[in-house]
Amino acid sequence: MKTVLGSYVVRVYRFGKNQPHNLVGVVEEAGVTGKKAFTSLTELWGIISSSRAVRDDTKTERKKISNRE
Repeated sequence: MKTVLGSYVVRVYRFGKNQPHNLVGVVEEAGVTGKKAFTSLTELWGIISSSRAVRDDTKTERKKISNRE
């Protein structure tokens, strides 16, 4: 599973009333110069998930805590 740890400004300029996945807008990552345009929810997620602020939790080892005493 991927975890997004960044801050973003998302501007949605247009979306379909009956099709909310059809979005048009731009994304800015806080602290990064530039904007990226998107034309669908899939493209928006692609921009955010390809960011430097995304961490792949499957590669992160977590300490297992037992509730047994």
